[in-house]
Amino acid sequence: MKSFRLLAILLPTLLLINTLVFAEPPKNPSNGDEQYLAFAEVMPEPAGGMASIVKHIVYPDLAKQSQVEGRVYVLAYIDEDGSCSQAKIIKGIGAGCDEAAVNAVKAAKYSPGKNKGVPVKVKLSLPIEFKL
Repeated sequence: MKSFRLLAILLPTLLLINTLVFAEPPKNPSNGDEQYLAFAEVMPEPAGGMASIVKHIVYPDLAKQSQVEGRVYVLAYIDEDGSCSQAKIIKGIGAGCDEAAVNAVKAAKYSPGKNKGVPVKVKLSLPIEFKL
């Protein structure tokens, strides 16, 4: 019984020490991410709708051969002039589809996001469908 009490005390203590020693330091966003708003009164939209993004997609050969289908979620950073300065994968499906989605999102033009009629930088989440 004594060993059980000792184990009940030591185990959480060791887990806490392990967490403190091996924990990663908090990441400081230095890529300018904090300059982009999550929402705006008028959100950016692809000029010509999602069709303008879809026309830029080149279905990767590897994905065709492997019959990979699905939805890739891309986070696009839209500037005040409506251009996409950066794009990141939120959730991908692999086989080259993630890269194809990022390239298509970057190639498209957008209407800028606006707050009180003034263009602002906005983060925009876009679902890109890959279907054979």
